[in-house]
Order: sequence, then C-alpha cells, then structure tokens
Amino acid sequence: MFKSKTETPSRSEKRLTVPPRFQKELQVHLSRSSSVDSNDNLNTSVAETHTAAPGPSAATINEVQSRIKEILSKCSSGVWLSKMPQLYREMYWEELSTTVLHQLENWPHVCTVEKVHRGDQMDGLLYPAGKIPPVAKSDSEQEKASQNVTSSKADSLLKPTTGTTPAPLSSDFKQKVVNILLKYSSGLWANALPKLYQDTYQVKFPEDILNNLELLSGVCVVDYVSEVPRKAILYAKPQRRVDESLNVAEKVQKPDDVKAAAEKQFEESKDQYPENITVPPLIIPSEGSVSVMVLELKNTNEVLIRYVGKDYSSAQEQMEDDMKAYYTQNSAVSLAQSLSVGQLVAVHAEEDAWLRARIISLEDNRIKVCYVDHGFSEFVESNSVYRLQKQFYLLPFQAAKCKLAGLEVFCDDPALVKTVESQTCSKILAVEILEKSDIPLLVLYDTSGEDDININATCRKVLYDKSLELHLQVDSLYTNVRVTSVFSDGSLYCQVPCKGLSRLSEILQKIEDYFHYKQASEFNILLPFCGKICLFPSKGKWARVEIQIIHTRRALDVQFMDTGTVATVKVSELREIPPQFLKEVIAIPPQAIKCCLADLPPNTGMWTPDAVQWLRDTVMNCPEFSMKVVKQDGSKGIAHIYLFVPENFPDMERSVNRQIKNADLWKHQKDVFLSVTPSGTSSTKVASDAVSPLQLTSGRLEKNFSDSAKEPGSAVSATDMPPPLPLSKTGELMDVYVSVACHPGHFIVQPWKELHNLEALMEEMILYYSRAEEKPGSIEKNKLYAAKIGNQWYRVVIKGILKNGLLSVYELDYGKHELISIDKVQPLTDTFRKLPFQAITAQLAGVKNQQWSEEASIVFRNLVEKKPLVAQIQAVNESTNYWDRKIVAFLVDTSLPETDIWIHDFVSQNLVEFSKDD
Repeated sequence: MFKSKTETPSRSEKRLTVPPRFQKELQVHLSRSSSVDSNDNLNTSVAETHTAAPGPSAATINEVQSRIKEILSKCSSGVWLSKMPQLYREMYWEELSTTVLHQLENWPHVCTVEKVHRGDQMDGLLYPAGKIPPVAKSDSEQEKASQNVTSSKADSLLKPTTGTTPAPLSSDFKQKVVNILLKYSSGLWANALPKLYQDTYQVKFPEDILNNLELLSGVCVVDYVSEVPRKAILYAKPQRRVDESLNVAEKVQKPDDVKAAAEKQFEESKDQYPENITVPPLIIPSEGSVSVMVLELKNTNEVLIRYVGKDYSSAQEQMEDDMKAYYTQNSAVSLAQSLSVGQLVAVHAEEDAWLRARIISLEDNRIKVCYVDHGFSEFVESNSVYRLQKQFYLLPFQAAKCKLAGLEVFCDDPALVKTVESQTCSKILAVEILEKSDIPLLVLYDTSGEDDININATCRKVLYDKSLELHLQVDSLYTNVRVTSVFSDGSLYCQVPCKGLSRLSEILQKIEDYFHYKQASEFNILLPFCGKICLFPSKGKWARVEIQIIHTRRALDVQFMDTGTVATVKVSELREIPPQFLKEVIAIPPQAIKCCLADLPPNTGMWTPDAVQWLRDTVMNCPEFSMKVVKQDGSKGIAHIYLFVPENFPDMERSVNRQIKNADLWKHQKDVFLSVTPSGTSSTKVASDAVSPLQLTSGRLEKNFSDSAKEPGSAVSATDMPPPLPLSKTGELMDVYVSVACHPGHFIVQPWKELHNLEALMEEMILYYSRAEEKPGSIEKNKLYAAKIGNQWYRVVIKGILKNGLLSVYELDYGKHELISIDKVQPLTDTFRKLPFQAITAQLAGVKNQQWSEEASIVFRNLVEKKPLVAQIQAVNESTNYWDRKIVAFLVDTSLPETDIWIHDFVSQNLVEFSKDD
C-alpha cells in the first residue's frame, strides 16, 4: 500500500492556515439512507475522551444570568443558542446547564431570543436584552469581521454579516422568497434560488442579490460555507419573525417599546408562576426516527400526542418514579395551599401514581386538574393535591398538540374523527414532521405490520361519497370498459362507466375553466408529502394524483388515482386543488379498478416479457372492452375478470384470457429475471397512461437492446469520460465530506464545494431515467452506465458480470460497491458525463499501515463518516482510471470553536492498540 514520505507537520504548523470552519448544521448532503454500524461502548469511550475537565461548583442563577449578559455584550452581532455552552465553557471554565438554555427565552431582562430553523433543527439567535437583530453592518465592522475569519475563536459562533447597507427590497419579493424557503426545511443553496424563483413565479431573480445576501437577512438565516458570498445556505425564519422584519426599520427606531414589551413579558411570567420557576418548552425532535403515542383528539387539527424516546417518554417515566419516591418517603411534604386556577401541582392519582397537573377549575372541595404529561383531565380531592417541588419543573410538559397533514379542511368531520381515533389512540406510531411550529404538522404511520400504513391517507378514505363508489358484482357483465394501465405482473387497471366517473369529469372541467382566468402557478405545491392529493396536467387535462415517494426536493413519484398509472414527475409540475373545489375532489373515490385476468394457469407466477408485451399491445390499442367479473379478492382489492373486444363478446373462447393462455408466450419464463416492486407497479411515462417498456434482464432479448441503442437520441459511447476531478496541491487544505469510511486505510471523500452540483445532477438523473425508454446495447465490464439503486439513479462502472443476472457495480460519486439486477442499468448519456466523478479513495496519513480490527474500524467510522472535514493531501497515487486514483491525506475536524481534532492523532493514540501489524 502506498505510503506518504512527507513528515507529519508539527502542531504549531497545523494551526497556521485553517480553512473556513464547518458547522454541524450545514451538513446538507444528498445520499441514500444506509445502515450505520453502532457500538455503544466504543462510542461512549470516544465521547469520554473529549469530555471537558470538571469545573468549580455551579454558579447561582444570578451569576449565570450575569455571565450570559457579559458574553452577549462582547458579541453584539448575536450568538447561536447551540454555541452558547462552548463560549460559556471558554470564558468561565464551567459547564452551562441545558436547563438554562431552555429558560433563556423566559429571561427577557437577560437576552432577546430569536428562534430560527437551521436545517432540520430548531436553533435560536441570542442578542443583548431589548436589542433588535441588526439588518446590516457598517463597512468598518465588516472589514474587521473578515480579518478575523481564521483567527477569531468565535468566528463560527457569530451571525455572519457581509455587504453594505442595502437598498430596501419590496415586501412582495421578500414574501415570495419566504414561500420558496419554507419548502426546504434542510436549507437551500443560495445559488439555486434564482432558478427556483424564476420557475415558480416566471420572473427573473435579481442576480445582484447573490453578491449581497444580507439583503435577505430580514426573512431568512444566511449560513456562509466560505468567504465567497454566494457559497451560503439559506434557512427560512419563523413566519412571525418574517412579518416583523418587514417593518424592522420602524422597530429599530423605537427601542423603548421593545424594552417595555420585554419588561411586560417578564412581569407576566412572574404572575403566572408565583414562585418564579418556569418549565422549559418542549423541543420537537429533529434527528433520527421519531415516534409518538396518540393520547386524545378533539379533531384532526388538535391531536394530543406524547413523543417517545430517551429525552421524552423515558425521561417522563423517570421523573414520575422520582416524584413517587419523593412524596411517599419525605414526611416534610405539604399539601398545596391557596390554590388558584393555572397553578402547577403534584397530584396523588389512582394506582399510587404521582403526576404533574395544572389546576383548571375550583369547585368547593373538588378540584379539576389537567395532567400536563398525559393530556387528560379529571376531578380530584383537595387532600391529594401537593405543592410541586422545584426539581420537577425541569422536564418540559410532555403532552403536546399536533395537526394531521392533508386533513385540515375536514378536521371536524365526525366520521373522519372517529376513524382517526380508532386507528391511532393509545398506539405508538412513526411520524414524519412536516412543519415545526407551535402546533406541528405531521403524517402518522403504522409500522406494526409488513407494510407501513399512512394513517392520514388511509383515514381520508372515509370521506368518499358512498353514492359514487362502484361495487363490481360477481357474474355481472360490463361494457364500454377502458383499460388504462398494464403492469409487469400482468395486473391491469380499468375504468368502468359510472356516476363517479361522470362526476369526476364535471369537477375537473370546472377546475380547468377556473385556471383559465386564474394563474395555475399561484397553486404551486409548497409542501409535498406522501399521501397528498393534488393535480397534474396530463394529455391536456388536469388529473388527480397522489404522492407516493419523494425522491428529492424536485422529483417525486405519483400515482394517477383514476388510471392507476405511476410516474416520476417534477414538484413544479404539480398544483394544489383550489380550496373551493377541494371537498368535492376528495369526495370522489378513485375511478381505477385493479383487475387480473381469470382462468390463467395457476403456476404462471411472474409473467414473461413476451406475455406482458402481448397483453399491452392487445388492450392499450383498443378504445373499449367488455368484461365479466368472476371473482372478487377482497383482501387484495383485485377483481378477477374475463376481457373481450366488443365483437367477441361474450364468446369465452375468444376472450383475451383464452387468447393469451393459448399463445406461445410462456416458454421463456425461466430464462428471464423480472424485477417487480412490492406493490406490483412499475415506472411509467408521464405523458401516457401505459406503463413504460418492460424491464428485461436476459441476454436472449439483446437484439431489442441493440435496436434501442441505434435509435436517435440514444446514449453516447461509454468510452467518453468526464474531466478528472481537480485535487488540491500536496500540502494544501481541501474541504471534504466523508461519504464512506471502512477503516483508516480506506475511506471515500467528496469535495465539499461540489456537493450542490452533485445534488442537482442526481435530481436530473431521476427525472430523466424515470421517463427514458432506451436500453444499453450490451453490458461490458469497466464501462460506464446509469444504475437504479433503491429509489435513486447513480453513475456507476461495471466491475463484474454474474451468471445469475446480477451485476457488481461501483458508485463513482459515492464510492460504494453494490450488487444489482441487470435490468436496473441504462446508458449514461452525455448530459450526465460533464461533472467529474466525485468519489475520491483515500488513506489516512500519519498512521502506520496496519490490519485494522473490527473494533477500530467501527470507532473510526463513527468518528468521520457522514461528516464535513478538512483534508490535507500528502500524496496522490495516480491510476489509469480516475476512480482507482488514491490520495494519502490528513483529516481535521474543525467543528469545535477552538480545538482542531487531527484524526491521525486520535487514531494513533487510541485505536492502534485495537489492531495488529500486517
């Protein structure tokens, strides 16, 4: 293995030229979900290695408040709430309690807290008490800030400011920008904003704004990735702050009003909590999978939930155990005195439980309380109500409200509320958080069965108008039937003339007429989510679609509700249903009926490509059919039918079933390998109701592949290579993202500055290949292709061709090896060969070449994988193929405000002992 001859630089040399620091909140990266190995004991040992030395005893509240004021007086530009503990530790050599952080917004006499979204997390900006966040800095301040980019200890903690005092932007323009940013909770690259703005509003975006992003500081948070002004990520501010910023000039001129408001808020806080103790607010989970228990619901806009997890339900159980121990073992506890509505108390409830509660009414000797962690209310006797001790104020109230996405307009419908209640109450469900607000917007999922069930979408079905539903009768005959889709498992969707289909045509025509005088662009989808019903233009008309899979912020899969077709489309092509038509559109049941041909051999199994192609050619080119229903499979929702062209009806021997059964279409069944999705659907062309050509895998159909390759517009030669990825010179620093880490001798890095380009390329590949019909002429080893892995398309090189219809491929942008079916491969077109391959194979410099143990590999992986770091290249081992090139580099974690972690130092000091020499 190649070794670097360059000596490890001394510690003083390492600190001379540190590139722009990364913040953890800027880890915006497009990558597939992958399983991450974990080892709790090893993770714990790594964490303990970096634990700060203990400081003196904790300061009093007054001391802490005084210290926070002192920090903010030195950082008038603002400090990120998440970074305050680091500054506090630097200045006072003590840890700042997380409880204090939760109480800061209740201390307006100490600081002003501005809540903002940073990626998927809620963070805050802290300013001196009564101070309005500045809109712009003076030239001298900016020059001073730029000089301190690499030397200041707190450069990544302060809110960045650039540019001179800007000319005011119109409120309308700012609001349009906000509407776009609200769609991207993980942040949006600044240089992507102009195209999105023009696509959304058909108006050119003022390019000069990108050179002075502080013009947008009133409506969004600007996080700078480097000193280049355009290299920044934009996050939407909460709407309340945005509205305030539109009049920020007026507010700045009235500091007395701000001070008065802060003092009023402080006094109200004291009145509400006589003992001047506040309960910290509940922080909505932002990382990893989130689960909730549904406690109660009045309607779908007021669903009472409790989050499940270590810092939530587990912490609540521990607190209630502590309450029971305290109140039963402490003889000094006393009943609550001078009770008042709104007071927090401890209640000795049934089954010897001790719970936190708020008094909501007082009636003689009976007290009505609401249990703030469980959500329900009841009357209790006064002799069971005790004073709540201070230590039980620390945990936020666990019962929280939410609303269910897609059901807002129907929130009070009795049938809907009853159905949601039966599906959710007292159950633990997975949750997707769409909007983090006082009452967050959620999608609930039941994951207890084989398939995940979207609760919102499932319960919405109860809103269907029963009079418009079509119930097929066994042994009944139907005419004027239209086949709308055929899938690779032989199933098909049919439309049968009925009252519901007529009603659907009427309402869609009304919407078409409405859009003639109302701009359809006003109804762009701002918040797509799985299960959402919206409109899509198909064949010159509007069609109902339901979102199935969200690939990226631009591309998603939809199913046409009334034809059964599945397609990948752009988010920008979808439209909201106008509010005045929403209830009517939702009330119409899907008009596509899933069917299968009856009386086929029971051992048919998966259909051969020839059989499916014959069926598609037969039924998709005929405008109407007659059909007879012979069986209803209620569990699968499939009707077993006989299908006839009109002139053959009702001669069973001339039915489509008998024709395909008797045709010579099944003999090659064992020679092919078909890939069928669990739902039995496949991707389709957007402009057609028919599914896209079959995904074939056998060499016996190679002629079809060759013919496809000869068609106009087919892929360019696989020998055409993109330009090589430029690397920093030896000894220079390079911002990287570690996409894969096996061990110190082998990991994959990507250039950080190109990640937004790679994200854009991945989105374009999804949109292109979901509609493409071409197939590669032949599969060759060491040639370039596009491959579908999971729900994404990747640029790959074929590393091996296996006899069982599988291919071994290497992802050229992510550095992973995969086994895929040969039918998942398409030609890599010239459009997708322009961006250099992004994966760089690397070896850690400064450590001895070893056979790394599994334990050491796991620790190393947890230390660097999926993280932005800084690389200092020591040597480059060139190769004929770009993807075989390897670098030897030091890695540096610069995310901490003062200390840089050189990974090779940690490996040498902690991991070498786990491994043995070669």
